Amino acid sequence: MKLTTREKAYLLLEDGLVLEGTAIGKKGTQGGEICFNTGMTGYQEIYTDPSYTGQIIVNTTAHIGNYGAIDAEQESDSPRISGIVVNDYADLHSRQTADESLQDYLERNKVVGIADVDTRMLVRHIRSKGAMNAIISSELEPDQLKSELEKVPSMEGLELSSKVCTDTPYFIGDENAGLRVAVLDLGIKTSILKNMSSRGVYCKVFPARTGYAEMAEWEPDGYFISNGPGDPAAMDYAVDTVKKILEEDKPLFGICLGHQIIARACGISTYKMHHGHRGLNHPVKNITTGLSEVTSQNHGFVISEKDVEDSDIIETTHIHLNDHTIAGIQVKNKKAFAVQYHPESSPGPHDSRYLFDQFIQLMKSINK
Repeated sequence: MKLTTREKAYLLLEDGLVLEGTAIGKKGTQGGEICFNTGMTGYQEIYTDPSYTGQIIVNTTAHIGNYGAIDAEQESDSPRISGIVVNDYADLHSRQTADESLQDYLERNKVVGIADVDTRMLVRHIRSKGAMNAIISSELEPDQLKSELEKVPSMEGLELSSKVCTDTPYFIGDENAGLRVAVLDLGIKTSILKNMSSRGVYCKVFPARTGYAEMAEWEPDGYFISNGPGDPAAMDYAVDTVKKILEEDKPLFGICLGHQIIARACGISTYKMHHGHRGLNHPVKNITTGLSEVTSQNHGFVISEKDVEDSDIIETTHIHLNDHTIAGIQVKNKKAFAVQYHPESSPGPHDSRYLFDQFIQLMKSINK
């Protein structure tokens, strides 16, 4: 059902906060974990990132929709978010190359949203109270929403990768390329695969629950464990696969959720953050080089700092400079490394794309 002009919508948070605004996107009711992203650009890439599955995104940028939507900026085949919350929503867009307005895009993809909300106040609320479930509705009154909100599952303990990954293996890149990488798809972004293929890598992308034997049968030069949604503690199937990859000791690279799965395969626990890191300007220090990087991040779980400190298997390579959470690791005496942030940087700065080159060089050095 299409929205008529200026229909009301409501946002109810788990702690009882109710906000009234204007309905955007598709008319309906949708719940999820509410979190915020501080990126000034890249809203379409954010909405289509599978890592945001099951989440309502608050865009902290004041104006959303002003450059429309374009197919080339998809990180997956469709938006994966549960809903959006924005301040000033642009019905018109200025980019002539846009395929459609953001409103048409959201309606077509059945995304429920709310605009004309004081997002600065809401972000301060989430930073104070922590990430929690919420529900948006343009069809129900506030007193009807509480029972609907109770049906929304908690992100803690939730396994989502097998629900968003590919159903069957597929290939990306030139089959005559000099390097082959087996990719475990936990909810991978398109830009990661583009960064691989543009560097002369032929990728075979496997569903999340694929076992080690099936991946190894393809005889790859290296393995990649992708980003994705949900709680890594609920993904023993992926941890088991990574343990066997580590035993083979071929080059292994992980990003975001992949970073957490590699850590858990080495005996490091993970925990849910108070309100997570989501934005394009997060400062990270590379301990090896001493240099800092401005990074793109999107995660609500991290690995245990104490477990890493006590580990004789894992060493820290990168640190988040805002809160000193671990942003990168190396497996000692193995050809395996991972980062908590997003070097493919879509959206975001390109400071960390050297990590793809590092992975490529590691595979080339083994093949000499």
